[in-house]
Amino acid sequence: MRGEMTFGQLPPAGRRFDPVRQMQRARVDLNRLFGGLRFYPATEFPLLSLWTGPNGAILAAEVPGVAPENLDITIRRDAVTVRGNRPSETVDDATAVQRQERTHGPFARTIVLPFRVDADKASAKFERGVVTLTLPRPEDDKPHQIKVMRS
Repeated sequence: MRGEMTFGQLPPAGRRFDPVRQMQRARVDLNRLFGGLRFYPATEFPLLSLWTGPNGAILAAEVPGVAPENLDITIRRDAVTVRGNRPSETVDDATAVQRQERTHGPFARTIVLPFRVDADKASAKFERGVVTLTLPRPEDDKPHQIKVMRS
């Protein structure tokens, strides 16, 4: 029979099996099928940076879409918690959401520092979607250098 393939023969010209092309097709099909689903672990929110030194720490947290008055920051000994609620974006019924990667809803993130914080002297500044906390270390908790004397 013409066009049939027997063991050990190659398929007819133009119909060769191309594994790379088949994998690309499969990827395109899977992206089309599962394009709106997330298959990777969500990062913690808010994203933050933390710097520490002998006098205290500075914590900067990205909170886009959250108004400063909707943030709740609490300090307890060596732990700082940033809480808030990021509202969802509203769209009308005629609009189809093609991709939604930004999370919305309530959030809370707690960071434990390597030392206690003087909560009475701590301060927060909000600028362009970033809240920056200045977290001073209590005087009695700061490292002190002791001179060693000869006897």
